[in-house]
Amino acid sequence: MNTIKTVSTLLVEDNPADARLVKEVIAECNVRHELNIVGDGEEAINYLHKKGKYEHCETPRLIILDLNMPKKNGREVLSEIKEDDELKLIPIIVLTTSDNNKDVCDSYKYSANAFLTKPADFDEFIEVIHSVMDFWMDKAILPDCNICKDEIG
Repeated sequence: MNTIKTVSTLLVEDNPADARLVKEVIAECNVRHELNIVGDGEEAINYLHKKGKYEHCETPRLIILDLNMPKKNGREVLSEIKEDDELKLIPIIVLTTSDNNKDVCDSYKYSANAFLTKPADFDEFIEVIHSVMDFWMDKAILPDCNICKDEIG
C-alpha cells in the first residue's frame, strides 16, 4: 500500500468534458489526492515551472497527459518534462483518443510510463480511470521530486 498521504496529480486535458469526467471519477476513488487541471501544453509547462499564477503550486507526483492539444502538444510537453532534471522522474500517463502506432512509439520514446487510449464507451472510460488510480495511487510508490533531486544530485 502506498504510504503517501495525499497525491498531487496534474491532468493536462484540453477537452472540458473529458477533464470533468476524470475529475469526477477520481473523486469517487478511495484515494487522497489533489487534482489540478490545465487545458493545454503551454499551461502545463508553466504549471510545472511554477510560472505566473502557478507560482505556489505543488509539483505533481503524477501527470495524466493528453497528446492532441493546442499551443503545445503532448509530445512536446512529454519531451520537455523528461529533459528537465527537476521533473523527469514524475510518472506520466498518456491518456488520448489516439491508438496510432506512431503516437504509442513516440510516447514511449520520450519516456512515458504508460499509454492508454480513451475508450469511446462511457463505462469503459470510467474503468480506465479507476485502473489508473488503483495502480498509481494505491500500488505504486511515486517519487517526490523535491526529495529525489537531493538523493540523486
